[in-house]
Amino acid sequence: MRKRELAVAGAFEFSPDVFADDRGLFTSPFQHDPFAESVGRPLFPVRQASCSLSRKDVVRGVHFSRNPFGTAKYVYCPRGRALDVVVDIRPGSPTFGRWDSVVLDAESFRAVYLPVGVGHAFVALEDDTMMHYLLSRSYVAANELALHPLDPALALPIPEGITPVLSDRDTAAPTLAEADEQGILPQYADCLAIERKLYEARHEARREARHGA
Repeated sequence: MRKRELAVAGAFEFSPDVFADDRGLFTSPFQHDPFAESVGRPLFPVRQASCSLSRKDVVRGVHFSRNPFGTAKYVYCPRGRALDVVVDIRPGSPTFGRWDSVVLDAESFRAVYLPVGVGHAFVALEDDTMMHYLLSRSYVAANELALHPLDPALALPIPEGITPVLSDRDTAAPTLAEADEQGILPQYADCLAIERKLYEARHEARREARHGA
């Protein structure tokens, strides 16, 4: 498992080994030890696993969770091909306003880790592109927010020559500046505090399990 730190503070790309032969292939998009060594702690306690299926040119995002209900994510693509984009929308972050992108597909099985508060978007580059998510919180619609993916101030790397297909929710989403004015962006210090609580809860649960055994 190879890792690369992305241009957004706390976000990483992971590239697993893929073992292919005439039967097919085997790979492990998530591996505990390489993840913990790279990020400095184990993966968050997984509260939900979700998947989405998109046709070519669909753009989903930029999505994020309002604080104090921030959500960390681990994302990979088991079918099709997508341009995955992480966006730092956390005021106070040393990389606020920056983005980075990774091509996720069913050949390399690269994965992306997004810490709490980081915005997430992707562009489906093929029909029937499936994205799989591990989430640190269960989905609650009222806690989920969005920014407009075509906001010129973000200047996300939407490929030329496509006509982006957006949901009604994403079409109506505010720009980064509008969201900042509305006070709905996740503050960096708050995001770090939420992450600490996630891992403290994980440690306490493991301690209690050992004690109970």
